[in-house]
Amino acid sequence: MLHSRCKVVALIGVALMIFIFGTNSAIAADSNRQDGWEPGSAYNKNYDASETDYFRANVVKVTEIVPMPGMSAGVALMVKEAPDEEPIEVHVCPAWYIDKGGLGLKRGDRVKIRGVWAEINGKDVFLAAKIKKGNYFVLKVRLTKDGTPFWSMSEEELAREKNAVGSK
Repeated sequence: MLHSRCKVVALIGVALMIFIFGTNSAIAADSNRQDGWEPGSAYNKNYDASETDYFRANVVKVTEIVPMPGMSAGVALMVKEAPDEEPIEVHVCPAWYIDKGGLGLKRGDRVKIRGVWAEINGKDVFLAAKIKKGNYFVLKVRLTKDGTPFWSMSEEELAREKNAVGSK
């Protein structure tokens, strides 16, 4: 009984990832304007894939941010590694790619975040590539190998990534 329940939970997790990739590819394809989120932008030049890091933390808040002047709004997490520590601002993606309500994360969730540290407008922040919650939820927003944002990828590239996630 427990084994079949785990299979069901795993299938639901894979289905969720397929839904997220499918929804986001349609949004990315329809969005002609990147408003500062495009590859090679001043913002994305802060993602140095050779400096990849990760940490575990608890989500304190899911919020909307404008990372740099002139950019469109983005989704961010405020997280804490420990209750007595200062919150860390984690930049996830543009709000037009995934809105903060559709992120699948909420206050109190324990997450593992992979990405890079960067200084944006004089503030240390973390630019996320992948966020994992538990054993079955993974949200990828960048390629970890080079930092390519998923919101800038073609439908074919997203399909390859979706297949890679589903096969793991």
